[in-house]
Amino acid sequence: MKKLKMGMVGGGQGSFIGDVHRRASRIDGMIDLVCGAFSSNPERSIKSAEALGVAPERAYKSFEEMIEKEAILPESDRMDFVSIVTPNHMHFPPAKLALEKGFHVICDKPVTLSLEEAFELQKAVKKSGKVFALTHNYTGYPMVKQARLMVANGELGDIRKVVVQYLQGWMSTAVEETENKQASWRVDPKKSGIGGALGDIGTHAENLTEYITGKKILELAADLTSFGAGRVLDDDGNILLRLEDNAKGTLSISQIATGEENNLAIRVYGTKGSVAWCQENPNELTAYWLDKPKQIFTPGGNGTYPESTEYTRVPPGHPEGYLEGFATIYRSFAKEVLAVKDGATFSERPDFPTIDDGLRGMQFIYAAVASNDKNAAWVSLTE
Repeated sequence: MKKLKMGMVGGGQGSFIGDVHRRASRIDGMIDLVCGAFSSNPERSIKSAEALGVAPERAYKSFEEMIEKEAILPESDRMDFVSIVTPNHMHFPPAKLALEKGFHVICDKPVTLSLEEAFELQKAVKKSGKVFALTHNYTGYPMVKQARLMVANGELGDIRKVVVQYLQGWMSTAVEETENKQASWRVDPKKSGIGGALGDIGTHAENLTEYITGKKILELAADLTSFGAGRVLDDDGNILLRLEDNAKGTLSISQIATGEENNLAIRVYGTKGSVAWCQENPNELTAYWLDKPKQIFTPGGNGTYPESTEYTRVPPGHPEGYLEGFATIYRSFAKEVLAVKDGATFSERPDFPTIDDGLRGMQFIYAAVASNDKNAAWVSLTE
């Protein structure tokens, strides 16, 4: 199989998420890292490239230099797409430039710093004719796909209620005042945007809700709090949801839930049954039925849909998780890029988060902040 060539923006030495993206992109053998602008510090970018085995002539001091110089290389040599793994404020500039210069883009979430940028980037994607993917990695888990298929095929009946939570405790103390880079930019509105935990983990919960149920969130009522002394952005939130077809939901997020690690969990209740999935035990999906005993589905196990089993890489009983979830998005993205390069038309509903999902995430953030400012009044996501 022909491999795609990846350029990376961000993700230099000491970057957690950059290393995750690189490892995930290699899992299925479809992608090679060939160039990068790995830091806003030119010297650190060059050193990072050397450590990663990137050729010196393709170690760039800025994303502008990388995109401009790669664009003039012969098509057989230049990068095929850009992976953006920076803090939020540096998503939009390289994404827009890459699209304008003819490159496909895969970007970490949330998609942009502001809602205005999200709308502009959506226009840029559609104008470019290039593939754009957003790494809401939890949609890549086989059991999440199984849950989505069960809902879509009507097994749960009419969906009535969704309960989703994403609870962490790593910011229970003032970690941003230490040398923790992950914390320092997340509490800075200039780098994070108007949402704190809301943008960082709340968008995952929002996206998972819409992905599994197939229903859009229409309105929400949000109560956000900044418990950390001196924090401007939220680190905790409780949100009521109104979804399409009169379904209701609750969404709870926190990064000050002491003792919690990465407790993303969702339950979807229908008239015939319900499903429950937890990221900390990702290889089990539990189904509860109105008139029969509960079932436990496992990746590639009995009763799973072929469309779910397709995303497993090892035999049943062998656990897969976080890296594989990212890898699934990279694989699906790569398949779409290769198809487009071979002259195929875009998939109407590609099985990875797109720029439209990114815009939904930004609308969710802005609606939640607006609701909180109005004492938890109901606010439409499209206002």
